[in-house]
Order: sequence, then structure tokens, then C-alpha cells
Amino acid sequence: MKPVCGLRLARIIVVAGLCTAVSGCYYMQAARGQLEVMRKRQPIARVVAASDTPAELADRLGLVEEARTFAVGELGLPDNDSYRSYADLGRDYVVWNVIAAPEFSLQPKRWCYPIVGCVSYRGYFSAESAQRKAAQLGKDGYDVAFGGVAAYSTLGRFSDPILNTMMRWEDIDLIAVMFHELAHQVLYIKDDSAFNESFATAVEEFGIERWLGSRAQADDLADYRQRRELRGAVMRAIEVARLDLEQIYSAATATGAKRAQKQQRLLRLAAEVNALFEAAGREPPAWISNDLNNARLVSLALYHGRLPAFRALLMRCANKLQCFYREAEALGELGEAERNEQLDNLQAIDLLSSAQRPTRDVF
Repeated sequence: MKPVCGLRLARIIVVAGLCTAVSGCYYMQAARGQLEVMRKRQPIARVVAASDTPAELADRLGLVEEARTFAVGELGLPDNDSYRSYADLGRDYVVWNVIAAPEFSLQPKRWCYPIVGCVSYRGYFSAESAQRKAAQLGKDGYDVAFGGVAAYSTLGRFSDPILNTMMRWEDIDLIAVMFHELAHQVLYIKDDSAFNESFATAVEEFGIERWLGSRAQADDLADYRQRRELRGAVMRAIEVARLDLEQIYSAATATGAKRAQKQQRLLRLAAEVNALFEAAGREPPAWISNDLNNARLVSLALYHGRLPAFRALLMRCANKLQCFYREAEALGELGEAERNEQLDNLQAIDLLSSAQRPTRDVF
């Protein structure tokens, strides 16, 4: 599941915990699922060398090994056993993710776990279990986003493998996700999904730029930049829609009228996003036409909502990653209110610098 502008619905961080009376079944399925992933791992070198490994898979895993070495030497990402093994799970997705938000709110429902804290999504290793949870939340009046996820991170607590579920992606997307997940091992702040995902996305973007530049892949780099510009245009349209929706939700309007206004604004957003994709000559993502709701907007904001702030921070560090990591860590140590204020200030700097930069025709 890697469409442009929604490269991933979300990545669920699964930690196998002890069972409790309330959520024992959830933790049991998480533990079983994680054990399955770990059990099926094989060192990439062994898979590549095996006589029965298809040539295409061997070539792509060889590329992963190159990018993994690059991640350590050029991006300062952790030099550990993560993404140095491969696991074939025999299915299309590793987990299925559920995100929920109230009908008239863009504040996501949150779930809390040991170690990782509270996050805005809930993941299941069984599609049926995730569907049941999504149906339950829908009956409770929530907007729900549900879908399969091809990759996730355990924050380095396990040696995460490259999965067969990731192999249908293009090379750039495969490498980008690996950079993103490794970035979570550099910095992860409990109870702030938007901070964590936007930080990792900033590292991912910078890493892909440097990776493609180092390999003189000019055409791939141009295509990647066009897709990034498209994602940015879509996120700007979504942000305007979010502001409009917040006004609709806070107004003293009858429920029926508020529901109609919400639907009209979402339809307008869908038309705007479709137009952006049409202008770029690209296929729009499926969620535009079949499940655009508050939960979907929440899921997109997790990965891109604070991205302009981290781009500005990286620019302030003159694109020096160690400086960027230190500054981001310092932000993470602040209280929530002060951290958000600092991020807002950085976001304003990014908007100002963007307005002063010459634009280019990316379509």
C-alpha cells in the first residue's frame, strides 16, 4: 500500500506486552504476530546466495544492503541488525491498521501501550480482527480509516526484517521506508505521533535526495521531487480543508446541517486533490473516492502535519544531520505546549522561505 501522497496509511508500532484483564487478547495477538515475523527472518546474505531465490528478489535485496550501508555511513542512522534480514510472511500485509476520529472532530482517538506510550492508531496482525474493531468504532459513531500496512517499526527493540510485503514497491519507496523506520530508532517521543512521524519523514526525504544524488540517478531524483511536490500540494489543500472543517464542527449548527456541510467540504477536497493528480499525470489514491473522512485526514496529518517544521529545522542546521538530530531531540525534551509552540515557529519559517523561493513547474 504505497500510493503517492499516501505512501502509507500509518505504520503501527507493535510491542509484545504482558496480558491484562482488559486488553489481553490484543496483546496476545500482537505477541503472536511479532514472534511470527521474528521466526521467519533469514539473513539477507543467505537469501541472496540461495540457489532457489528468484533473481529479481536477490537483486532488490542486494540494493537494500547497499542502502542499509549508506544509511549508516551517510545518514548517521543506527548500525544494528535492523533491516539486515528478510522474512516472507506469505501474505500481502504485515498488519492492518485502524484509525478513528469523532464525527465532528479532527482529534484522533488514542490508544496507550507500554513503552511506546499513546498513539493515534491500533494495529492487528489479522485483517478480520482489524475489521471487527473498525466496525465497532463505526457503530460507536466514529469516522474510521482501515487498511493493510506493509511495514512497521519496533523502534529497534527487535531486529526488524525487510518483508515480502514491501517488495511490490518501487525501489525508491522501499529504501525510503527503511530510512524512515531507522529514523524512529534515532528519536521517538512518547505520546506524540505527529512529531515522530514527521521527523522520520524529514529524514526519509533528505536520505532519498542524498541517496539518488550519490548514484547519479538524475531521472529518478527528478521524479521523486515531482512526487514530493505533489504530496506537498495535496497536504496544503488538506490543511485548508481541515481549517474549514474545524470551523464547521465548532459552529452552533444543528447536527443534520453540520453533517451536510462536512460532506460538501470533503467532496470539494476530493475534487481538488483529484485535480492535482490529474495535472501531475498521476493516478489518484483510492481513499480520495471511497473513504475520505476525519480519520483519513488524521492519518495523513501524522506523517506530514509537522513536516514543514522539520524541514525548516534541517535548513537551520545547514543540512547537517547530526545537528538536526540534536535539535530535534532537544525539541522532544520540551513539554507538549512548548514543543508545539517551537514547531509552530519553525513551520512559519518554512512558509516564509517557501514564499521567497522561486517556484518551478513540477507538472
